[in-house]
Amino acid sequence: MTETILVTGASKGIGAATARRLAKDGFDIIVHYHSDRIGAQAVCDDIIALGRSARLIQFDIADRETTRTAIETDIAENGAPYGVILNAGLTRDGPFPALEDDDWDRVLHTNLDGFYNVIKPLIMPMIQRRKGGRIVALTSIAGIAGNRGQVNYAASKAGIIGAVKSLALELAKRKITVNAVAPGVIETQMTKDLPEDDVKAMIPMRRYGTSDEVAGTIAFLCGADASYITRQVISVNGGML
Repeated sequence: MTETILVTGASKGIGAATARRLAKDGFDIIVHYHSDRIGAQAVCDDIIALGRSARLIQFDIADRETTRTAIETDIAENGAPYGVILNAGLTRDGPFPALEDDDWDRVLHTNLDGFYNVIKPLIMPMIQRRKGGRIVALTSIAGIAGNRGQVNYAASKAGIIGAVKSLALELAKRKITVNAVAPGVIETQMTKDLPEDDVKAMIPMRRYGTSDEVAGTIAFLCGADASYITRQVISVNGGML
């Protein structure tokens, strides 16, 4: 029986690349989106064209009740997934003195609370399958080293690292691995407005990473070859750390 993986924020960027890569590796995919249904449907169509099953699921990861309801409904209809990729998130950058309360709250509620909101309704059904599983959360180089203008974002991503390391301890005996992937500067919509030459000068490899490169790392962690890897943070950053 083919295993299923939920990918949050899968309508574009790293999430879309991850959904497609996991489908190529033989998984069926639950394609999550918040507002971009057209993008999510395009990803679904690509997965189906690969011969795998795909279905859409919609919720705002910052909204605990709607997230729980959507996930519980999907589990009731289709069973618990084998894994989940926690990719959805947002940034609201700016120097700390200029941050508004809402800039802090939205980033923490989405990125860090979103980890809890998605995992909480999934975890017991995943355990009850008794077939192991995979959890991969996207953190960031900012969560490891910090970054100017991203105090809120770095705090949320550092929190995810702590949550991953703790949850991995709780789930290890259940054969559910929990890891984090920490991208550096990746060529996505989130980085399109950065001063490219200045940023590349800070990267030893002198280029941005690609969504496919991050997706490849996530796919490895979901595969059989990574069955003894848990509680780790794997950086994909061109040598920045």
